[in-house]
Amino acid sequence: MDARPPIPTGAFTAVEGGRYRLHYHEAGVRRPGQPSLLFLHGSGPGASGYSNFRRNYLPMAEAGHHVLAVDYLGYGLSDKPEDFQYTNANQVDLLEAWIDTLGLDQVIPVGNSLGGFFALEYALRRPEKVPKLICMAPGGVEDPAFWIAESKGMQAMGAAVRQQNFDAANFRELLKLIVHDERHLTAEVIAERLPLAQIQPLSVFTTVVYTPIWDRLSEIKVPVLGFWGFHDRFLPVRHAMVMQEKLEDCRMVISNRAGHWFMIEETELFNATCLRFLAEA
Repeated sequence: MDARPPIPTGAFTAVEGGRYRLHYHEAGVRRPGQPSLLFLHGSGPGASGYSNFRRNYLPMAEAGHHVLAVDYLGYGLSDKPEDFQYTNANQVDLLEAWIDTLGLDQVIPVGNSLGGFFALEYALRRPEKVPKLICMAPGGVEDPAFWIAESKGMQAMGAAVRQQNFDAANFRELLKLIVHDERHLTAEVIAERLPLAQIQPLSVFTTVVYTPIWDRLSEIKVPVLGFWGFHDRFLPVRHAMVMQEKLEDCRMVISNRAGHWFMIEETELFNATCLRFLAEA
């Protein structure tokens, strides 16, 4: 990667006693009694809080919310240790410590894919801190043993990261599986993600172990707003119905104009629906 990073540099906070640094973008002003919005990106190579949510977190801040878009360890501009075990539990441990270090009393996680998995897991761990949840095609809804073999996107991503030879052409081919409309794969999107994908340790993907939260989703009692692209080739859209069944209070928006990147392909619908949800008592 060039000396100049492919995404804007925000702030860094040390976790694990200073052993690692997590990078994040922050916008808006903290207000007493108002939860912060915590944007949690997916697991795709080259993903970051900025690249996943740059069309979303600033409009939320402009509407009066305090927002944070974090890069997990191994992603974005956060540290990328080779010897870390990148399990869900370990990643959520770091996020939990980071949230506590920042002194956030309450957060509303806004999670896409792996970020949705982290959002659900954090809500199960710290229910007193999570008054609402927003998830876009989250993981963790069903045991992967029942669906991952049929996921064209997950199979392709696994093969691609094992080869570790990303260039502009094959990286774009992989990202085609994430969207329904390829017009969203602009040169800017590739330029933001490819250099970061090229420096990620393979262990980011090979040491993943999923916490079996799917059997505990009924414990989440707070209002949940969900989004799913009908043409999602990573996580099956039928999981939207599973969420409706397992969660006590869940509303779901499904669009046949979107794939796995709902917040990018349906930006205006996503932003407007989130703001209405957040405004409710």
